[in-house]
Amino acid sequence: TIGKVAPTDATVLILGENGSGKEIVARAIHAASGRRQRPLVTVNCAALPESLFESELFGHARGAFTGAVEARRGRFQSADGGTLFLDEIGEVPPALQPKLLRALENGEVERVGGRGPEKIDVRLLAATNRDLEAEVRSGRFRQDLYYRLLVVPVEVPPLRDRLEDVPSLAVHFIETACRRNHVRPKRLSAEAIGRLQRHDWPGNVRELRNAMERVAILTAGDTIESAALDFLVTPPGAGTGTQRAAPSAPGAGLAGEMQQHERDVILKALERHRWHMTKAAKELGLERSHLYKRLKALRIARPEEN
Repeated sequence: TIGKVAPTDATVLILGENGSGKEIVARAIHAASGRRQRPLVTVNCAALPESLFESELFGHARGAFTGAVEARRGRFQSADGGTLFLDEIGEVPPALQPKLLRALENGEVERVGGRGPEKIDVRLLAATNRDLEAEVRSGRFRQDLYYRLLVVPVEVPPLRDRLEDVPSLAVHFIETACRRNHVRPKRLSAEAIGRLQRHDWPGNVRELRNAMERVAILTAGDTIESAALDFLVTPPGAGTGTQRAAPSAPGAGLAGEMQQHERDVILKALERHRWHMTKAAKELGLERSHLYKRLKALRIARPEEN
């Protein structure tokens, strides 16, 4: 999908959990596009105070507000001719969403306190870990903006759904960490790799990268053994076990019985589809992101693979 969409100017909405690699996807799209010689400007929407959102994205004119001693370009103007990546776009305040929609529809932005619109040529990439459909239903995200962003969706699966990627990623991160920290090269034993593939990686690729940097620094010898990974403890609700919850205790009532029934239905669907999340979610009539939330709430975890 990345290969097909990169050479175009289509808007791309990148979906995935925190740490799954959404920004890497954005960089890959920009690098393979006709805009690769122009800037890729990244904005973390979750890190911007609401009061600064408009000025940060669209710029401001001199004297537009207290402290605006000179005119300033916004991120849209800085990305002119290139790509603008809005990470965590679900955090854009509702009051600013209409202005963002106009910028995408018309290719024009207006600075805070400005005298008129400015033409821009920007390719937009956006990412979120939120269920934007649910945000639309709740009224927190504009439906027209959602569909404007949803030209080409790219879903980045969590690392637990692509455990076959763990060995190559781990080796890459080990090599990178050794070079960056000026320590001698190290290798992972077969047992260590097997242990990495049995972990659920609730923090996704980011967790794996940080874990490999830790063992690259702290391991004394040239080989990283399984024992060096004892710190990998999966938080409750995201473990590698497959135990079903104990039957509801007497007196647990209707709520407990219903929760147990929901757990059984979800587990059976997952087992039928060999833990292929997209297929299981489709059978259950759920959004994939909603299925993940139910797994966490019900403490259902992927089985260990022998």
